[in-house]
Amino acid sequence: MSLPRGWPWRPAGSALIFCNRTVGYRQEEAMNLVTHKKMKGDRLMPWGKGTVVTGAKGFVFLAGNTGTAENYDPSSGKGGAVGDAATQWRSILTNIKSDLEELGSSLEHLVKITQYVKGPFPDGGALSSPNFRLDVMDEFFAEHCPKHCSYNNPPPSEVIGVVALAHPDLVIEIVAVAALPD
Repeated sequence: MSLPRGWPWRPAGSALIFCNRTVGYRQEEAMNLVTHKKMKGDRLMPWGKGTVVTGAKGFVFLAGNTGTAENYDPSSGKGGAVGDAATQWRSILTNIKSDLEELGSSLEHLVKITQYVKGPFPDGGALSSPNFRLDVMDEFFAEHCPKHCSYNNPPPSEVIGVVALAHPDLVIEIVAVAALPD
């Protein structure tokens, strides 16, 4: 990797940590995540405005998670989805939790999520799709990380409507980003 001239850096394991050019090398500090609530007038929106992360060792960028069966083979298309929309949501959220923990983070450190929801869109928007299941996501977070429920202080997110995903039976794909604590 080539860096612009004069950029300070130091190796940290197998990653590079880029430092503030003005201040020099960063001081080690405890990780802190502050998610700012998104309001419309006096109404709390079910997604955060943004998350400010300080003192993180790094970030975990997960690949898109889908609710595919254990025997799913993307090269042949055999296998497929694990069930209806609610089942796929539960499977994906469980996978995200497991993947984050395996990579040294957790749901507690979620910074952002992107949800790709397959149509139909009876009212024209992705939120009108029967495949968009905020209720299932809230149920999951209520059990595993209550601060991320839509009625508390969830991370920023996008809901993007799509006509197709990797397999015709898939109705949701979720991408997650989390901070990596020391």
